[in-house]
Amino acid sequence: MHIEIINGPNLNLLGVREPAIYGHSSFEPFLASLRERYGDIEIGYYQSNSEGALIDRIQEVGFTAAGIVLNAGAYTHTSVALHDAIRAVTSPVIEVHISNVHQREEFRRHSMISPACAGVICGFGLDSYRLAIEAIKGMQEHD
Repeated sequence: MHIEIINGPNLNLLGVREPAIYGHSSFEPFLASLRERYGDIEIGYYQSNSEGALIDRIQEVGFTAAGIVLNAGAYTHTSVALHDAIRAVTSPVIEVHISNVHQREEFRRHSMISPACAGVICGFGLDSYRLAIEAIKGMQEHD
């Protein structure tokens, strides 16, 4: 089984960007712990600050991966193009956010991509990614 994690803009700065909101750890050690925990799953990882690159990656893996875990960052709230890319592929996409976006600024409370996603997980810190992997595993077990 292959699950792809795709992170959008500014998530390359985890550990240094607003640690009160996003925590003090970079993504790399957490990714290593996910790969160790889920040794039977190939967990791919991609990060870009560019909307077009995120779309390209969704299209590259979105017909073969068991699922995609997508934290689109700020593009969540603005990108019809990401919404369309998610709808175009056959792999289920789980939208994740580290923070509870519904407790934050008003503009973060609306997602352009949620209607295209299989589900949304937010507010559990980096553990949101693990919960999304569990959701994808559960979807595969029911197929």
